[in-house]
Amino acid sequence: MDISTIIGISLVAVAIIFGIGAGIQDFIDIPSIFIVGVGTIAAVFVAHPKERSFKLFGIVMSTIKERKSDALNLIRTLTSFSEKARREGLLSLEENIAEIDDPFFKQGLQLVVDGTDPDLLKSMMESELDLIEEERMGHKAVLDSAGAYAPAFGMIGTLIGLIQMLKTLNNPDTLGPAMAKALITTFYGALLANGFFLPMGEKIAIKASKELLEKRLILEGILSIQAGDNPRILEEKLKAFLNEKELAQYESETQVAEG
Repeated sequence: MDISTIIGISLVAVAIIFGIGAGIQDFIDIPSIFIVGVGTIAAVFVAHPKERSFKLFGIVMSTIKERKSDALNLIRTLTSFSEKARREGLLSLEENIAEIDDPFFKQGLQLVVDGTDPDLLKSMMESELDLIEEERMGHKAVLDSAGAYAPAFGMIGTLIGLIQMLKTLNNPDTLGPAMAKALITTFYGALLANGFFLPMGEKIAIKASKELLEKRLILEGILSIQAGDNPRILEEKLKAFLNEKELAQYESETQVAEG
């Protein structure tokens, strides 16, 4: 699990509950929850095709799942494949294809073994990268839409409450409670948007950026293997994809392994 998402959601809940204090029951209103919750989901369904909108719950849950970075192992794997290809030829890598779990990596290595033209291989793999990026940004767009519609339905609920309040305007004793109830939907909408949907959308964008960087690392490694680059040169090229912390870890683990 992505512990930062869990901590963030928990802190949002704690902050709201602490801020409300003992009168939390006054902030629970089922019709208001229905207006904001169902209204937001309905608007997302209208705004996006079913291939995306029907995955709303799954998209939300994906922000809680931890995506482990595999860049270090990818560099080691690609370097070892480069060494093997230099010794035994590109066809020798065919027996390693079944060991790979990443579909993108597997596809690229298969194209190398099949003798695909380098320019065509690069074009095909970059097209695949574009499709992956489009899908991830589509997931972010779903959450961004939910974050935009939730406050809007909060305002709609508030307007409904105000209309109902105006019907009893001749009774001053009911104005305060009626106004408070009318504003609850605005509270729900703002909370859902800023405490959940919009931050989760940002989390998906960050994860997508990291995933695409690793895919580009794979593509660079595959093209280098196909070109017959020296394994040491390939390794140095791929290390450029690592951040400072990852690079230090890679160097440390490499020294331990060589030692």
